[in-house]
Amino acid sequence: MKERIQAFLKFLEAEKGYAENTIAAYQNDLNQFFQHVQRERPDEEKAETWVQLKKSVITDYIERLKTSTYTSSTVARKVAAIKSFFHFLVAEGELKEDPTLSVDSPKVKKRLPKAISPNEIDRLLQAPVNQSGPKAERDMALLEMLYASGMRVTELVSLNVSDIDLDSHNGRVHVKGKKVNSKEREVPINGPALDVLKNYIKHGREQLIHDPNEPALFLNNRGQRLTRQGLWLIIKHYVEAVGISTEVTPHTLRHSFAAHKLSQGKSLQDIQKLLGHANISTTQVYAHINQEGEKEVR
Repeated sequence: MKERIQAFLKFLEAEKGYAENTIAAYQNDLNQFFQHVQRERPDEEKAETWVQLKKSVITDYIERLKTSTYTSSTVARKVAAIKSFFHFLVAEGELKEDPTLSVDSPKVKKRLPKAISPNEIDRLLQAPVNQSGPKAERDMALLEMLYASGMRVTELVSLNVSDIDLDSHNGRVHVKGKKVNSKEREVPINGPALDVLKNYIKHGREQLIHDPNEPALFLNNRGQRLTRQGLWLIIKHYVEAVGISTEVTPHTLRHSFAAHKLSQGKSLQDIQKLLGHANISTTQVYAHINQEGEKEVR
């Protein structure tokens, strides 16, 4: 039974092109479900294959989730993972019917993505300025790039040096989307972000690198590609250092980039292109952020 979960995860990676962190979330949710299946049923009722599993085992587990201390969004994600898995088993011909078709997911109120103020952005971007050394140069480039480009965290840490096109006045970054075979886009980089990026590549990265064949743009202390977790710890450090009380995640800079660009007069279509959104309805949420901000000012 466990091997079918692994086959499903490989399917999400190879066929659907899901991001690494999304696949990790699916794996965690399905492993939790599998442990419940193994733990809760008496030995004589245990199924050795998913075909033998009683529908009541699935519905009981989902009902437990709905009455647990998990938030509605977490329960919805776990239910979605289970439903997707059984849909996969049906598509593969291993099940004749999907036992989760009649299962409803809890309704989740969609929360607006959070953006921090321009003043807080300035404080955050200035945080590494008073420090010296290759790590400080890297951190300045990281923060500036995140805010100046609106890139996703995965996109940023996946950048190679070859993806950067530097010019005396303007620069461009060739960004690969979050999914396999996603359409690539070019994001302009100029001003302070371009200056600190050039400085990092010329000085900081040269001191951090161990293997001259390493293609990654942003490196950790071991000279290897910086991870999502490593980037999150860097941002968390500087958020605490400058005393920003608002919750800040790596994605907050992406949200702030979009919200601030919109308030400066950029069109939704321009922002959609910069963010790499396939559908403009995804971009329109930032108009609501600005409206909420205006209400708070009033």
